[in-house]
Amino acid sequence: MIVTPQILKILAALLWYWGGIILVSKGGRLLIEAASLKPEQNWTWWAIFIGLLIGGLKAKYLFCKSCKKNLARIDLLDKPKIWQFFGLKFFLSLVVMIAAGATLSRMAHNNYIFLLSVAILDISIATALIGSSYVFWKQKAFFKH
Repeated sequence: MIVTPQILKILAALLWYWGGIILVSKGGRLLIEAASLKPEQNWTWWAIFIGLLIGGLKAKYLFCKSCKKNLARIDLLDKPKIWQFFGLKFFLSLVVMIAAGATLSRMAHNNYIFLLSVAILDISIATALIGSSYVFWKQKAFFKH
């Protein structure tokens, strides 16, 4: 099924945002569990701050470049197919990351430090995804040129 590059860019952006939203939700649930284990601790707030800080750095130095590279790749496709909104390597990496994230979350239950650590990881990736998404808007990925 051949589609326009614009459709692929929209699909890429939707997956980018969806991943960010899912990870914010997942990280939040982990933080809630951690806070319930040790309500007297303030590390939950520090975990949020650290996740946002790391995520901002990831957005600026890694994820923005990845977005730009993918949008350029889409523009070079001769006959874009619906599944080509990301490359094969990305989809394979995504499967591995989802499996690893789910495994880490399951392993973290009832372990305060582990919960905070996985929450920081989730929040940092969510922040990087959402923070770098401005590239889609800056490059006018949603509009016909």
